[in-house]
Amino acid sequence: MASIDQITELLGEEAKDLLHYECEKIPKSRLTPPSPDFVDQVFVNSNRSPQTLRSLAQLYNHGNLGGTGYVSILPVDQGIEHSAAFSFYKNPDYFDPENILRLAMEAGCNGVATTFGALALHARKYAHKIPFIVKINHNELLTYPNTYDQIPFGSVREAWNLGAVAVGATIYFGSEESNRQIREIAEAFAEAHELGMGTILWCYTRNSAFKTKDQDYHTAADLTGQANHIGVTIQADMIKQKLPTNNYGYQEVQFGKHDKAMYETLSTDHPIDLCRYQVANCYMGQIGLINSGGGSKGGSDKADAVRTAVINKRAGGTGLILGRKAFQRPIKEGVEIIRAVQQVYETESVTLA
Repeated sequence: MASIDQITELLGEEAKDLLHYECEKIPKSRLTPPSPDFVDQVFVNSNRSPQTLRSLAQLYNHGNLGGTGYVSILPVDQGIEHSAAFSFYKNPDYFDPENILRLAMEAGCNGVATTFGALALHARKYAHKIPFIVKINHNELLTYPNTYDQIPFGSVREAWNLGAVAVGATIYFGSEESNRQIREIAEAFAEAHELGMGTILWCYTRNSAFKTKDQDYHTAADLTGQANHIGVTIQADMIKQKLPTNNYGYQEVQFGKHDKAMYETLSTDHPIDLCRYQVANCYMGQIGLINSGGGSKGGSDKADAVRTAVINKRAGGTGLILGRKAFQRPIKEGVEIIRAVQQVYETESVTLA
């Protein structure tokens, strides 16, 4: 287990601020934080079936973080979303999807989220060894010009046939196609629950207007927070979201419902407060927020991943879903980065802010 000294060293100059900050706008007493009995605490009185509760419990209780209430998930759908060659040229071993499963298992992840094809090829060998999360829709980049639309690549029933404990999907909130995607995924999630699987929603914003001449608001706390809120409304059991980098998206893009007092009441510009804004929009933490690890930057990847984990945990989030920082390098190094993230959640002195 990592010591707080190791985490402090990786955080560098931000260590004191990130490890000792206390949220005052939305205090921790308002949240439902992750805990060993999280599934019982949140879902036992819900409309989720016993089979779905069992699937969620499998996910929460597997791997190095099993039984803590926190999760570490390996996501590899970039072969479709970013093109396979661009995603895997740094380590061509991952053109072979069995290595994706091996990485997730060796790193002690709670589960692995990847494509129909990757999981189908090795379903009988691995479905009982690590929880599968089938990513059921994608934005493929071979259409020219690029359309940036999420479309289904298979059925929920087929995900169930593969032995998946959950399905994952993306909605591009704010895009021209978002209304169709919301309807499509709401129906898919309802079917997944009927079949006894959990649901995880990638809640991404996508609209060229969200990027102004001065700032990119695709990861603004208010816009991503509202995406989260729509996601939990269509009964996602877990929300995947990018770590917020700013706020005031509604105000600066000049659309939607917003008020100056809204920002002053709910947040500051501190990264933990911005992330807590996202958690609050996930029913005050009753639906777990997992932040994404982001792209690989090379030498700073471990420090970046640990920073994201500290912010997520202290804000009240449920874990990290980290892919490129791990699989775009030799497997030993990838395992090391994932373990460094898991150790943040294992370290009791990294507390809720």
